[in-house]
Amino acid sequence: MIHPRDARRLLMDWFQSARRDLPWRRTRDPWRILLSEVMLQQTRVSVVIPYYERFLDRYPTPAALAAAPEAEALALWSGLGYYARARNLQRAATEIAARGVFPQTYEEIASLPGVGDYTAAAVASIAFGLAHAVLDGNVIRVLSRFTAETRDVQAQSVRVRLKEEAQRLLDPARPGDFNQAMMELGATVCLPKTPQCLLCPWRDHCQARALGREQELPIKGRKREPVKLQITLLLVERQSAGKRFVLMRQRGAHESRLQGFWELPEERDLPHAVRGVRLGEFKHSITRHDYTIEVFTAKLSRAGRGHRWIAIDALDSLPLATTARKALALRDELYTP
Repeated sequence: MIHPRDARRLLMDWFQSARRDLPWRRTRDPWRILLSEVMLQQTRVSVVIPYYERFLDRYPTPAALAAAPEAEALALWSGLGYYARARNLQRAATEIAARGVFPQTYEEIASLPGVGDYTAAAVASIAFGLAHAVLDGNVIRVLSRFTAETRDVQAQSVRVRLKEEAQRLLDPARPGDFNQAMMELGATVCLPKTPQCLLCPWRDHCQARALGREQELPIKGRKREPVKLQITLLLVERQSAGKRFVLMRQRGAHESRLQGFWELPEERDLPHAVRGVRLGEFKHSITRHDYTIEVFTAKLSRAGRGHRWIAIDALDSLPLATTARKALALRDELYTP
C-alpha cells in the first residue's frame, strides 16, 4: 500500500496540470464556495456555471439573498431542479446575515440549514483550510477502487470506512486543494462506466486495477425500477389588450414538492378544455419516477379554480417548474419562423 505522503504528491502533481478552470476555484470567499457546492449537488458542472454566475450577480452576499423575496430567488434557480436547495440556501443566508460573519468552523458551517457533512467539509477545507475530508459520489468511487472495497458502498459502515480512508489520505497542509483534486479525479478520470486508468496518477497503486476489477467497483445495492407515468399538459392561451396570456397554476403551501412554483395545467384538471394541436412530448424524471409528458394546445371558455392567466412576457420573472419550461419551449419551436 502506498504511503499517504506519496499518494498526496502524485495526486497533487496531477491536479496541478489537469484541474479545470471553474469560476468557484478562483475564490476563497466562503459564500461563493457554499453556493457552488449547493448547486453542484446532483447537477453537472456545465449546467451549474451559468446559474452560479447569474445568482452571484444578483446575490453577491448572504445578506443580499436573505433580503430577497423567495419567489425572486426561486425564479433565478428555476430549471436547476431540487428546489429545496434554494430554499435552504436562503435560510442559511438569513442565519449568516444575522450573525454578521460567515461561520468559520466545520461544526458551525454544518449547522446551517441544508448543509450536510460533505458540504460543510468542502467549505471548511476550501475557504478556511480546515483539515476535513470530503466524501461525495466521486470520492466514494475513487476510494472504493483504490482500496478494492467489495462491499456495498451504500452501507453506512462502508461509508464510515471510506471517510476514514479519505481523512487518512488528506493533505493537512492543503486540504482544500486535496479535496478538489479527489473530486476532479472522480469527475474526469475515475468515471463510473469507463475509468480512464492510464490517465490516473494512482494507476500503479489502485487495488481494483491490480485485481482487474475496476469495471466492477464500486458495488452498489440493487436499484429499484423506476415508476413510469404518462401526463398530458395543456397550453391554453388568450389575447387581451394587445398582450398574450397563458393559463397557469401555482402549487400551494400544502404541496411539498415545488411549493410556490408555476406550472401548466394537466388535462385532467380542465375537463371542459378542447384539445388542439399536439406540440410534442418530452421525458422528465423525478427521483424514481420517469414521466412521458405530452403537450397539446387547448381552448377553454373559462379558467377553472386555482388557475390564473399570466402574461407570457412576465414568465421569466416567475419560478417556473421544469416541465412548464420544457412545454413552453415546444410552443416556441412551433411559432418560431
